[in-house]
Amino acid sequence: MAFVPTHELHDYTVAGLLRRNAERLPDNDCVVAPEFGVRWSWQEFDRLTDVVARGFYAMGIRKGDHVAIWATNVPEWMLTMFATAKLGAILVTVNTNYKQFELNYLLTQSDAKMLVMIPEVRGNDYIDHITGLMPGLLTQDPDHVREAKLPFLRHVVLIGQSEKKARGMSSFDALYALAETVPQSVVEEHIAGLDTHEVINMQYTSGTTGFPKGVMLTHHNITNNGQFMGDCMKLTDADRLMIVVPLFHCFGCVLGVMSCLTHASTMVLMTRYQPEQEMAYLEQERCTAVHGVPTMFIGMLEHPSFDRFDFSHLRTGIMAGSPCPIKTMRDVTSKMHLSELTITYGQTECSPGMTMSRTDDPLELRVSTVGKLLPFAEGKIISPETGEELPRGIPGEIITRGYHVMKGYYKMPEATKAAVDEAGWLHTGDIGTMDEDGNFRITGRLKDMIIRGGENIYPREIEEFMYTHPAIRDVQVVGVPDEKYGEEVCACVIFKEGQCAPDEALIEFVRAGLSRYKAPRYILPLTEFPMTASGKIQKYILRELGVQRLGLQKAANIETA
Repeated sequence: MAFVPTHELHDYTVAGLLRRNAERLPDNDCVVAPEFGVRWSWQEFDRLTDVVARGFYAMGIRKGDHVAIWATNVPEWMLTMFATAKLGAILVTVNTNYKQFELNYLLTQSDAKMLVMIPEVRGNDYIDHITGLMPGLLTQDPDHVREAKLPFLRHVVLIGQSEKKARGMSSFDALYALAETVPQSVVEEHIAGLDTHEVINMQYTSGTTGFPKGVMLTHHNITNNGQFMGDCMKLTDADRLMIVVPLFHCFGCVLGVMSCLTHASTMVLMTRYQPEQEMAYLEQERCTAVHGVPTMFIGMLEHPSFDRFDFSHLRTGIMAGSPCPIKTMRDVTSKMHLSELTITYGQTECSPGMTMSRTDDPLELRVSTVGKLLPFAEGKIISPETGEELPRGIPGEIITRGYHVMKGYYKMPEATKAAVDEAGWLHTGDIGTMDEDGNFRITGRLKDMIIRGGENIYPREIEEFMYTHPAIRDVQVVGVPDEKYGEEVCACVIFKEGQCAPDEALIEFVRAGLSRYKAPRYILPLTEFPMTASGKIQKYILRELGVQRLGLQKAANIETA
């Protein structure tokens, strides 16, 4: 049966959708966070976000200000997201794996006025990182902390309790008292003044060159994208979606929160992926939907406790981030009852969804393709050389146009022009085909991005950091095939004359300075890099060399002699 969209493009803002749900379904569960004993109805969540918005206003946050959030999927993440949306402030999401080097760049480039953060996660000490950038936090009062290197940052708000809380930090709980100084009419005036085409969300993503870019997304971008993705899953107000994929990423923020917001579905949060705990919550909360990358589903299916849990209430969700093995899809649909699990494709620059399979697509189609275009999204395959549209079945670059395309990269007009052409087409940098039925297949990438288990990794950032190692003269980072994660990071290194460093020492060097998932799995020492006649390094040859020298032919599906 052909998919027929049930909605047109709408002009709701994030705040408007929340108010609509609170009025229609005041007592339905909105946000559930079992780890914290939180169970907020739509009415209660609407009220709480009004209070937090007033607290933010009392601290000086105004329409258009940038508020960064650096936290796992804690309840305060949701409060911050919707409270800033009500004021028209722009939420800047920070990868929870970031360390000081990466945080410094993001806070500087984004002009963030406030940072809302948790104390730490799995040994990554956020307080150490921020006080390293802002030493004044240790000695000055909250209203007087200033740092010349971060001229826009005025407030650091700490979620939860910590013995290391610095003097200059404010407590998230203090927002509730501050709210008493601001009348509710201020929030109502801000909500009334919102425009659906205003930027409300900024997420950082990289390209093949340079450092991460702030993708500016509007209410219109993310709420409509969530609407159509929820439609593809046939979500209703009776559905309950488990969101363990990170909220800082479009997977959690849009495919998760916005799909639920537009369909008044319940959001069940987990702070991080733990397969046994996730299975327990899926059963306890009677979840009907769950999102994840393939490795998350595999982790549950292969867990020794899998058979103890009841998944009979599960129906749908999204698997994305990397290709799904056919066996995994079969096991997920039969053993976890996810008969209507869907696949989607896109990137942050398109809010992020461009294509999606439908619940009634054959299983083989859901594994071999990334589905058809979402409603009101245009897409085609073009020749990277000529820009001309290619016939069905012929591989070329995937481009897309429509309501879902970003407003642009923050403070990067040239990069924006390079990504979105004059006709409004977003050039994804991905190579793929489209069949006669309109299903897209991803076959490769023009750009050098590495996708490891659903995480986007950008070689240039790792290269720039590895250049700071005293023994390295030159370095090129490429992705090599991996049976478990799809790709792994390989650093091809040329050492300075008379110097070298053990593989593990270089890996640990990156692990200590950048997010752990960016650390190379392999180090490949070389004496020179393959180059074109014009002097451009041929990374595809480096990848082939890695496959050969590291014995990765099986993962690359190459027959060995």
